[in-house]
Amino acid sequence: MNANQKRLLLPIAILALGLVALIGAVALILGGGGEQGRVSSIGGPFSLTDQNGARVTEATYRGAPSIVFFGFTHCPDVCPTALFDMSEVLKRLPADKRVSALFVTVDPERDTPAILKDYLSSFDPRISGLSGTRSEIDAALKSYRVYSKKQPQENGDYSMDHSAIIYLMDKQGRFVTALNLQSPPEAVAKEIQRFM
Repeated sequence: MNANQKRLLLPIAILALGLVALIGAVALILGGGGEQGRVSSIGGPFSLTDQNGARVTEATYRGAPSIVFFGFTHCPDVCPTALFDMSEVLKRLPADKRVSALFVTVDPERDTPAILKDYLSSFDPRISGLSGTRSEIDAALKSYRVYSKKQPQENGDYSMDHSAIIYLMDKQGRFVTALNLQSPPEAVAKEIQRFM
């Protein structure tokens, strides 16, 4: 093998490893397929507290599709934008059809039910804010395969890095798809209506 061939081999090997990692990540997110071929392992049991102080579980939201987003109230841009987009979609759904919209905090140390209630008053009233103890939130993060990590800041405060996937769950609480809120709200609403 000459020197030119050796130089080409390294980028090809890196590309191959990257493709294997990408395929593995997609398989991890979408799960093994199960009996129905498209049921994933995203979602599952949780027990949290809503913005009104009521205890809720995944069973609370069965019987209607759910839109689920994980974020935090101190988020400077991604979370308020996602909640605004969710509100725009909710406005375009039939008023006589039930849908649940959940904003689950990744920062329960600051996001108490009262803080969530105040924060969500700027968005569609159908969006419920969910919090809990750190262990309860960690269990929900694990069930939904959400990445979240505290990032210290210079002033002693902190921010939260987190994934920003908006999950669509069906009436039984099973993962359907990740919603693309960059699409027109009418198109997203139409997609949700297929599961009502």
